[in-house]
Amino acid sequence: MSIFSLGLKSLGWHPLFDAYFNEMVHTVSTFQNASQKLLPARVLAAFQGIYRVGFLAPDSPRDNPLLMESLAELTGRFRHHTHHSQDYPAVGDWVLLEPNETRTHARIHGVLPRRSAFTRTKAGTRHGAQVVAANVDTLFIVTSLNQDLNLRRLERYLTLAWESQAEPVILLNKAETPSCSHDGERAERLKEALVALESIALGCSVVPLSALYQQGLEQLTPWLQTGKTVALIGSSGVGKSTLLNALMGEETMDTGGIREDDGKGKHTTTHREIFRLPQGALLMDTPGMRELRLHYSEEGLSQSFQDIEELIKQCRFRNCSHTTDAGCELQAAIEEGSLSEGRLASYLKQHKENAWLARRADPVLQANSKQRWKKITQSYKKTHKDKKG
Repeated sequence: MSIFSLGLKSLGWHPLFDAYFNEMVHTVSTFQNASQKLLPARVLAAFQGIYRVGFLAPDSPRDNPLLMESLAELTGRFRHHTHHSQDYPAVGDWVLLEPNETRTHARIHGVLPRRSAFTRTKAGTRHGAQVVAANVDTLFIVTSLNQDLNLRRLERYLTLAWESQAEPVILLNKAETPSCSHDGERAERLKEALVALESIALGCSVVPLSALYQQGLEQLTPWLQTGKTVALIGSSGVGKSTLLNALMGEETMDTGGIREDDGKGKHTTTHREIFRLPQGALLMDTPGMRELRLHYSEEGLSQSFQDIEELIKQCRFRNCSHTTDAGCELQAAIEEGSLSEGRLASYLKQHKENAWLARRADPVLQANSKQRWKKITQSYKKTHKDKKG
């Protein structure tokens, strides 16, 4: 293992990056005429065109690697040849860095391929992609035991999480242990919430905890290992920053409360940033996401709704609409109570969104879809005209 692999392991470096790095260094050195030796660096925070990166000092001794931080900006060549927002560095990315002589400032020449990426359609657009978290091992999807507990929104998080290639884990925050033995109402609410979450969290863990009272945090130990990267994602006010502070053992981030009238959270995190926990894991805090549009997620959709897709295979007709068709296994499952109407509606909605994104990306599918709807429209107009006489 190279000194880079050894020294950068605490920043989340994986041996797979060795080959990527060497190939990209050769390309950049040949065509971009870098004046100094290029180093691998990880993006720890991103601001308006400025990045804070962590890297290994080139002259570090093997037995005592020195990790440094610096501000960095993109080279003009990188900006000129990069046309899509998802190709710019995101927090968690590994980049090719050219530090200045004092190592207080640097230039970014390129981004290494990602091992994982939680990507959504950029808020306010219909198709622009935004990489929320890159190269993470685990996604902690944080929700809370109040009005924010929304199964349909969590299903969308799970679809994107499975598509990202990272492991999703649902954290049910604000699930304090009842203080009194007679507090049966809260205990029953917690029990019902866990049953509901487990019904949608197929293949992933559900962990109840209280960040504020630091209850249940020890359950997170298996995922918070040295060199592993975990991202906190979820809506505003679910307690992501409070959880970060609890795991850090200090007030690292400001926290805000919940509005009493509607249970909605307040924005306290305004940018993405990676923190190193005392036990050696890397924890990424992210701003709350009020809008969560899918990015193309075929594999993620299948993984998140594997129960529904198994039932679809048993439907009598291949082109079943899964709404009123006779012999539909999904409708039969709803009638017997093993599938909820809300979950089926969520699947159909996400499937429709995914199909739209696929058509937009594929000109052939887009053309076929246009032709199909053109025929449908013409048929409708003809029928409507005939009825009018």
